[in-house]
Amino acid sequence: MNSSPAGVLVLAGTPIGDPADAPPRLGVELAGADVVAAEDTRRLRRLTQALGIEVGGRVVSYFEGNEAGRTPELVEALAGGARVVLVTDAGMPSVSDPGYRLVAAAVERGITVTAVPGPSAVLTALAVSGLPVDRFCFEGFLPRKAGERLARLREVAADRRTLVYFEAPHRIDDTLAAMAEVFGGERRAAVCRELTKTYEEVKRGPLKELAAWAAEGVRGEITVVVEGAPEPGPSQLSPADLVARVAVREAAGERRKEAIAAVAAEAGLPKREVFDAVVAAKHGRPPAGTEGPGAAGPGAGGPGSGAAG
Repeated sequence: MNSSPAGVLVLAGTPIGDPADAPPRLGVELAGADVVAAEDTRRLRRLTQALGIEVGGRVVSYFEGNEAGRTPELVEALAGGARVVLVTDAGMPSVSDPGYRLVAAAVERGITVTAVPGPSAVLTALAVSGLPVDRFCFEGFLPRKAGERLARLREVAADRRTLVYFEAPHRIDDTLAAMAEVFGGERRAAVCRELTKTYEEVKRGPLKELAAWAAEGVRGEITVVVEGAPEPGPSQLSPADLVARVAVREAAGERRKEAIAAVAAEAGLPKREVFDAVVAAKHGRPPAGTEGPGAAGPGAGGPGSGAAG
């Protein structure tokens, strides 16, 4: 049995743009580490040169392609007493970057996991977006495939929290167009590009305008902040509108029960009301309560019975 004291895994935040944003402890940890696991060793070298830092221990690569295979090696080093510092290209490790596997494995072995807090593209974009910050949800990267992307967006269409996404520049136009389709073209958003870098830009506006702007081409690291769904009010949608929205969701692969719940949330209506509209449409009759003044009430004769209105 190994009697050596267990080591410590340090998740070290790195600048998202300006090297001067590096937390002071970053240099201390890099200099004192037994092992530094870096997403890109070349970028680590450029950062340490910019900060005048010398890495004291062994440097190994730890990125998406070798994360699964290298994790056991690093856990064994930790179990043997090593202090392992994990850094990614920018921001906090494990937040849409390599690191989760190593953290989970270290926790399972009872190894201490700590962090050097640093810059965050999520919080920086949220803060400068001009959108509500009291409640928010980080959604990471959306799926690359159009159908999967639409399905993921529909899952949060009625969420009233501000939503934060990462996106690649070559997909941002498609993503904003999909957001405008699902959330509505008037929903406010902010596209935050190259945060803290020389060409930092924050483009704010309705999703339909941002989608048109992005169609001309956008470059750089991108974070998108989207306003949450409005508070539900009296629905202006007709039963036919409700049925049509449910049908669109079903065609995209949602189960009817889920589609009805989502449409009800979007419209600010009880699920029963949307369900009744769908059932009525299926049987070719108007929903309950929409037949007009001449509607037959309980106990009255059915269609063609001649009962008085």
